[in-house]
Amino acid sequence: MRHEPGSQPHIVIVPPGRLNVPRARELWAAREILYRFGVRDVVLRYRQTVVGVTWVVLQPLVTAAIFAVVFGRVAGLPSGDVPYFLFAFAGTMAWTVFAGVLTRAAPSLVANQALVAKVFFPRVVVPLSANLSVLIDFAVSLVLFAVLLAVNDVNPGWAALSLPLWILCALALGSGLGLAASAVMVKYRDVSYVVPWLVQALMYATPVAYALEAVPPDIAWWFDVNPLTWLMECFRWALLGTAAPPTWQVVALLGTSTAALLGGLLVFQQREREFADVI
Repeated sequence: MRHEPGSQPHIVIVPPGRLNVPRARELWAAREILYRFGVRDVVLRYRQTVVGVTWVVLQPLVTAAIFAVVFGRVAGLPSGDVPYFLFAFAGTMAWTVFAGVLTRAAPSLVANQALVAKVFFPRVVVPLSANLSVLIDFAVSLVLFAVLLAVNDVNPGWAALSLPLWILCALALGSGLGLAASAVMVKYRDVSYVVPWLVQALMYATPVAYALEAVPPDIAWWFDVNPLTWLMECFRWALLGTAAPPTWQVVALLGTSTAALLGGLLVFQQREREFADVI
């Protein structure tokens, strides 16, 4: 608001800058919208299904069992001092948080194009709402995982207290890429084909179902520079009590996660002004 001597106060509205990020006050005011989007996502995914929310348990459970058979029994890869099934389950849980946010956030704007084109609200809450449903799925899996730890007499120790930090890192990485992908998908629908393929490729290029000890030395460099590798190692440390990751990996993961989220927000805000016209 500007007020010059001898004139009435007036408000000047200016367009957002190119390096604009959402205001925290606007996001807080739209928290109810974000919550409703998240709840609707959960309801729509399990409505009219035979087993309902049991899919939340079955999907990581079956995936971990397949990994344990293929990599643990058939390939004979090592898993340290923990059963291979728990080793694979921990990696699957970590991967599901990252991949779940990315794959659900990417098509969110296109899936809600009627609202985006006709109703005014902070558009960024649409892809960010994917975090809620992913966290609900993770919480259910975590309860099952705790039971499996007790059955197998595995105690992660004090490292378990660091788990919330790694969850935030996974959410930040997935949200950053998801925000950018959702903004680009509004104009280029090819992204809907690229994202699932990319997630599938990254899963096998990341130690989700196998240990770093099984990686051949000539390609170890890829895993050293892959932020998702750092994420898997931190998750397993917190969930299974394996060897603590190097300090540089922890610092790099925190920095990369923050940069990914900020970068995704910048890409989203830069393209937001054309959403209503293009979508």
